[in-house]
Amino acid sequence: MPDISSIPVVKKALNGYVGFHNLPNQVHKKSVKKGFQFTLMVVGESGLGKSTLVNTLFNASLYPNKENREPTLDSPKTVEIQTISADIEENGVKLKLNVIDTPGFGDFVNNEESWKPILENIESRYDSYLEQESRVNRKKLVDTRVHACIYFIAPTGHSLKPLDIEFMKRLAHCVNLIPVIAKSDTLTEDEISAFKSRIMEDIAFHKISIYQPLTYENDDPETLQEHKDIVSKIPFAVVGSDREVDSNGTKVRGRKYPWGVINVDDESHCDFVKLRQMLVRTHMEELKEHTIEVLYETYRAKKLIASGLTETIHSTANPLSRFEDERAAHEQKMSKMEAEMKAVFQQKVAEKESKLKASEDE
Repeated sequence: MPDISSIPVVKKALNGYVGFHNLPNQVHKKSVKKGFQFTLMVVGESGLGKSTLVNTLFNASLYPNKENREPTLDSPKTVEIQTISADIEENGVKLKLNVIDTPGFGDFVNNEESWKPILENIESRYDSYLEQESRVNRKKLVDTRVHACIYFIAPTGHSLKPLDIEFMKRLAHCVNLIPVIAKSDTLTEDEISAFKSRIMEDIAFHKISIYQPLTYENDDPETLQEHKDIVSKIPFAVVGSDREVDSNGTKVRGRKYPWGVINVDDESHCDFVKLRQMLVRTHMEELKEHTIEVLYETYRAKKLIASGLTETIHSTANPLSRFEDERAAHEQKMSKMEAEMKAVFQQKVAEKESKLKASEDE
């Protein structure tokens, strides 16, 4: 069989209108009709504003109002996993959003393995999808894989804590990590700049892989500049607020202080706009593709190799011959079972005859 990849491609000019330039429009219509789905995980210590930032990102009250509860002796001993699902719509485009929260992370005296329940949850979602792929009927696959994880770093102004480093090292191979500096309005501009540099130095030193937008050969100058602007802001110094405050007679989303107003939608105040731009407006589909084509495929290959199914990954055998082999193996198995059942039956008959003979002798 000839190698298709080695056949030279000859460009041909059209003699008239054909119409396949409408393919992008067809894909667009189909996608809008079907709707989109995105799963976001947020991880960080309590009090860093995770729920507020999510509400701010999607401009909706996704999180229910939290009740102020007094501390009790029955507080959870491990990290919990909570999922909030919402169907939201904007200009006719529907998005099914799943937000996975991890209350309890980093809140214990011993946080040595706080990352473990989170990693297990991500991998269990991969396992669930892998199990669905192995079924005979794969028409309705339910995809709950995590497409992005926003990791909240406390605004200490120093460097990454051991828990931060351990968490990101453990999860970088299976999820798109997006580090953010929470409540950055507690730091000055110089402190934020120095803190970002130390965080990136720690990430490079420990060889932690975080998500960064990719560039392509056919990207226009505007897209390339947009990419550079986003990358230059990582880790994003963010402030979240789902309430409007008055700023010189104008209502803005932000926080009001005695010295002034923080406007979360003002790029000169924080990096919230760049985070939203990358996560929602420009790279949401790329985050999903990287999860599906790189992170999940890597996990799937390791899982199949560990299960002794390497032949399933690289098999190029003729389907008909593989079917014949499976049928022969099945027939051999059935013959073995039949022989075992026959032996058991003969043993039972011999025992019965022996008992009858003993009764006759008595």
